[in-house]
Order: sequence, then C-alpha cells, then structure tokens
Amino acid sequence: MSDRLTVLKTYKLYVGGKFPRSESGRVYEVTDSKGKWLANAPLSSRKDARDAVVAARKAFGGWSGATAYNRGQVLYRVAEMLEGRRDQFTREVADAEGLSKSKAAAVVDATIDRWVWYAGWTDKIAQVVGGGNPVAGPFFNLSSPEPTGVVAVLAPQESSFLGLVSVLAPVISTGNTAVVVASEKSPLPALSLAEVLATSDVPGGVVNVLSGRTAEIATPLASHQDVNAIDLAGADEVLAKELEIAAADNLKRVLRPQPVDYAETPGIDRMTAFLETKTVWHPTGSLGASGSSY
Repeated sequence: MSDRLTVLKTYKLYVGGKFPRSESGRVYEVTDSKGKWLANAPLSSRKDARDAVVAARKAFGGWSGATAYNRGQVLYRVAEMLEGRRDQFTREVADAEGLSKSKAAAVVDATIDRWVWYAGWTDKIAQVVGGGNPVAGPFFNLSSPEPTGVVAVLAPQESSFLGLVSVLAPVISTGNTAVVVASEKSPLPALSLAEVLATSDVPGGVVNVLSGRTAEIATPLASHQDVNAIDLAGADEVLAKELEIAAADNLKRVLRPQPVDYAETPGIDRMTAFLETKTVWHPTGSLGASGSSY
C-alpha cells in the first residue's frame, strides 16, 4: 500500500459566518515554538477589518435581542463542540505554546470549562449589576445592563486559546458582538475555534476572527466610528497607547492591557466593562392624603 499524501489544512478568516481568504490575498508563515513550519495563516488587511465590523454590526440586533437564557444555551453548545474536538485543540495548543501533550490538554480542559462558566453567567449578570434603586420620591427606579455594541478584541499574544476565550466569551455572553484579532504568533487555535463557532448555534457575525499583524488590523478598528469598545489585551505598551488615542475619537470604551493569570477563575469585570446601564423612572402614584403609594 502506497503512502498517502499529507492533506494540509487551509486556514481562513471567519467573517459574517463565512470563511473568506484575506481580501489582500496575503498569508504569513506560522511556526511552532521550535521554528518548525505549521501552516500559512491569512494576513488580514484593513479592508478585512472593516468587513468584520459591518458583519458584527449587522448581527448585533438579533444577538442582543435574544434572551439571556438563549445566549447561555448557545455558549454551552460551543463548549459541547469543543469537547468533541478536544484532541485537535490539544495538538494545536501544544504546538502553539510549546507545551507537553498533558499540559496542553489541561489548558484545553480549562478553556472548555471557561466557556461553561460564562454560559452560566448570561442570565445572572443582570441580577448582579442591575435592580431597583432606593430613591426619595414616589417613583420606581430600575436599572438594567445592556450590551454596548460592537467590541474589538485583541487576543492575548501568549495564551493562544485559554486567554483568547477568556477575553472573547465575556464580550458575547452579555449580548455584544465581537471582532477578534487572533494572537499574531499563534493564530491557529483561534482560527480553529471559528470552525467550532460556525458549526454551533452562534449566529454568523456575532464573532468574527481575523489573523495577521496585530498593529495593522487593530489600528483601523480603534479608529472605526462603528466600533463601540476595544479590549487591548493583546497590545504591547506602545501600541496600546496609540490605540487609546485613536479610540478617543468616538469615545469608545477601552479596556487597557493588564497582567492576568488566565488560569485563575475570572471575576465579572470583563463582562461589566462592555455593558451600559439603562435606568427607568416610573411614578408609583399616591393613595389619599396620607401619602400612601403603590
């Protein structure tokens, strides 16, 4: 029996629920921790970034309008699909981060658990950060969180999978849509995650994944007038400062880069960072001269 030819995987971007090649037609070599060639990844252009924002904006209405419980079901489905492809992601994380198979498997397990963790928060975050406010006067005063809109997410450079999910899941769990810039050095786990999202119940455009030079893609996203917020987790100090200045043009919410141990159980900070608070006042009315109200 003759040896089979190796079937090499073609990695593509994920924009609007589809898998296009970069508009520029460019690719770049991705290597493992020892410099061995792994694949050619798409080298996204500014046009790809703009297309991703258009797709994210189009998907925002439906995703933000879905019930929190439904978003939780969708995120849990992603975790189910990741569990079924656990071996593939273990190999990719081991290659990307130079880990042994056992350590890479532990990272993948933690990543799947992280998806489940955020799936459980979707219908609970409103009770934690919203509710009735004690005001003086005959009024009901209620506050509730709402998603801020389209969020650009610069994935961590070193934690190519667990870090990626730790910054992406809180954004979409609260009803935002995302344009993700994958780790420049290790983009393959992110591009494979896009395949999982496409075959789960996540509507097209809710998550858009771009690979390439972080600075090249992030610059047009930071200055884009239809991007409402940006997470700078994957930017170095110099790039982060430049992007903050660009983001100020339309008053984007900015989450600055900070040291994070992604292995630790996260708090709710990354969810609340991209929520707005809507407050409603409603008169209670009065009953009689005593001032009793209902």
